[in-house]
Amino acid sequence: MSKIFQVQDIEIETPFPRMSYAEAMDRFGSDKPDTRFGMELSDFSDVFRNAGTSLFRGIVDSGNTVRGFVAPVVYSRKVSDEIDEFVKQLGGSGVAWVKVSDEGWAGTPPVKQAGSGAVDELIRRTGAKSGETIFMIGGEQMETLNLLGALRLELARREKLIPHDKWNFLWIVDFPLFHFDASDDRWASLHHPFTSPVQDDLEVLESDPGKVRARSYDLVLNGVECGGGSVRIHRRDIQSRIFRLLGMDQKQAEEKFGFFLEALEYGAPPHGGIALGLDRIIMLLAGEGSLRDVIAFPKTARGLDLMSGSPSPVSDGQLRELGIRLRKN
Repeated sequence: MSKIFQVQDIEIETPFPRMSYAEAMDRFGSDKPDTRFGMELSDFSDVFRNAGTSLFRGIVDSGNTVRGFVAPVVYSRKVSDEIDEFVKQLGGSGVAWVKVSDEGWAGTPPVKQAGSGAVDELIRRTGAKSGETIFMIGGEQMETLNLLGALRLELARREKLIPHDKWNFLWIVDFPLFHFDASDDRWASLHHPFTSPVQDDLEVLESDPGKVRARSYDLVLNGVECGGGSVRIHRRDIQSRIFRLLGMDQKQAEEKFGFFLEALEYGAPPHGGIALGLDRIIMLLAGEGSLRDVIAFPKTARGLDLMSGSPSPVSDGQLRELGIRLRKN
C-alpha cells in the first residue's frame, strides 16, 4: 500500500498502527474510524448514575449506557433541531447537548434533570470550553456507539474539520467472532462460520461466546474500509464446535458440510488471506467521494445500470434453459 500511494507522490509511514475492534467502537463509534480529527467518544454513564433522577439515570440504571463527545461548535436552536432530526432518521430517539459559553451553560431537559453537579462534572471531565458543545446519546451500547459515530462524522463534515492532506492507515483487529441474533434467539457468525477464533479464547467458546475474538482484520484508510481478511479454521474439532454453537447438530453438519469436515482430517495447513477493494483505493487516490466516479458501470441507488440497460427483460427461452418459471402475483 505504501508503494501504491507513491504513484501520487504520497509518502505513507509503516508499519500501520493497530487498534482492536472494541477500542475503535469505544473511541470513534465505528469499526472503520476516521482518525484524521479528534472529537473522540467518552462514557458518561457513571456521571448520570450518581446524579439526580433523570431520563439518563433511568437509562443507566436499566443496564444501558450514556456516551458523548465534545464538538468545537455552538449551534442555534434551528441547527440543533436539524442535528436532532439527523439522529432520529438513523433510528435514534434524538440527541441531548450542553452548550458552554462565557455566561455558563445551557442544556436539554435530560441533562437539566440530572442537576448542575452532573453538568459541572461533564464539563470538567471533557474539558469543554466556551464555544463548544457536549453531545450525548443514551441507550443500548452498540446502538448508541453507532449513532454517535455517525453524528461525529456528520458534524466534522459540516464544520470542515477533516484535513484532506492526511492519509491515516489503520489495522482493525480482534473483531468479535459472534453476535447474538435476537430475532432467531441464537448466536450467529459476525463474518462467516469458517473464521478461526483466537487460540486463547477457545476455553470460553461454549460458556461465553460473546467474548470470543476472531482472527480477522480490516485495513482502513481515512474512515474507508479498503481491505479485509481472516485466518481460516483448519481443524475439524474446532470447526465442529463452531457449527454446534451456531445451532447445527451433528447430522445437519454432516449433511451440509460433511465433505468439508472430512477434508480437514487430511491435514489442511493453517491459512489466511486478505482481499483489497481496488475500486475504493482508486477512489481515494483520485480524490473522489463516490465509487460511481471510478467504476466502469456505475449503478443507481435502485441498482439500475444505465449504461448497459440492466436489469432488462429475459426471454422465455433463456428462462426455460435455466429451469426458471415466473409466476404473476
